[in-house]
Amino acid sequence: MNEMSKTRRFMTSLSVQVMLALVLGLAAGMAAQRWGMPGGAGAADLIQSVGQLWLNALRMTIIPLVFSLLVTGVASIADAARAGRMALKAVGWFAVMILVAVVYSVAVSYGLLSVWPIDPEGARKLLAAAPAASDVGGAAPFGEFIKTIAPSNPIRAAAEDAILGIVVFAVFFGFAATRLPERLRLPLTTFFEAVGETMIIIVRWVLVAAPVGVFALSLGVGLSAGASAAGVLLHYVVVISLACIGIGLLFYPLAVIFGRVGLGRFARAVAPAQVVAFSTQSSLASLPVMVERSVDALGVRRSTAGLVLPLAVAVFRITSPVANLGVALYCAHLFGIQPSMGQLIAAMLTAGLISVGTVGLPGQVSFFASIAPICIAMGVPLELLPLLLAVEVIPDIFRTVGNVTADVAVTRMVQGGDVEPDGDLAAGI
Repeated sequence: MNEMSKTRRFMTSLSVQVMLALVLGLAAGMAAQRWGMPGGAGAADLIQSVGQLWLNALRMTIIPLVFSLLVTGVASIADAARAGRMALKAVGWFAVMILVAVVYSVAVSYGLLSVWPIDPEGARKLLAAAPAASDVGGAAPFGEFIKTIAPSNPIRAAAEDAILGIVVFAVFFGFAATRLPERLRLPLTTFFEAVGETMIIIVRWVLVAAPVGVFALSLGVGLSAGASAAGVLLHYVVVISLACIGIGLLFYPLAVIFGRVGLGRFARAVAPAQVVAFSTQSSLASLPVMVERSVDALGVRRSTAGLVLPLAVAVFRITSPVANLGVALYCAHLFGIQPSMGQLIAAMLTAGLISVGTVGLPGQVSFFASIAPICIAMGVPLELLPLLLAVEVIPDIFRTVGNVTADVAVTRMVQGGDVEPDGDLAAGI
């Protein structure tokens, strides 16, 4: 726990530093736009090259990190499902809710951006100032998309960033590994766990330089886009935060219908856990309060809460597919990309499956590790993700609150009719 607290403090400090670097970079760029930049265009190109180098260092970890996390994540879910009927029921609810979250994210993202679209002038200036976008695949026919679900050559698929094929192969690989005898399964999953941890260490090393990388990228953006960039980033923060708030609110009626608990009772029960989640941005830190409120305020058996809530914190974060897919769709709108049906389905599948592997990672690590594959599946460039990473600290608050709300609701839903209704419940309070 001490090591975990140190990591949380480091990531919180890093978030503040990255946010400050973004503000300073935009301000320096706007100042240079008005009064000129020492060294001229050559100095600006050099600074942006530093930012691009930092972005490339993050990108090099995507494929091995995603593959290893999915293999170990799938194996852990399969092990949990074998633990008993209650665990299997919880995993079933998790799967259904992730599917609901993916569909919800697409509907809400398109709805919010339709009602409150991105400022076209701000988007144009932001894109003009961003690093040169890498080549992305065009909208392939739906028949071609079907062919790419199962890669004929996983190695070539990895080299070509065919991320959906890699994700599907990793899922099959993980489930197949669970069928091996223990003497073979344990070394294999341990190997991929080690690969994942190694990639996370590399990402953390790269993130140490995040203030420098974000400053370099944001200076170029401020130099070309000026205050328009800040307006687009603020719009982004509000849109993603609203999407996370919405999925959290959805669990109130779900708890009433499937958990057979009164709306007011559930709201009062979950509120203390939400306060802890808001202040710590950590589902794990909220776990003791979630257990206490589920047992004392919702009448959940302690054995049920003790099984379902730790499992939920370990493998279920409902806001991950919501926010991650929302970020990718926001970037698609910024770039003026209209995903084909095949690309959208690929992004939805990737978002749902990736959420299994990236839970439990620090926010800055999981941001790039989970969103970049979705962008690749949709054919969206990654060049704007570092700037969005810089402001992730704000949406991350609402991600955590949404996760905690969903965890408590699903715990009651798993128990369902097994609990005898008390006076409050009978009265519908």
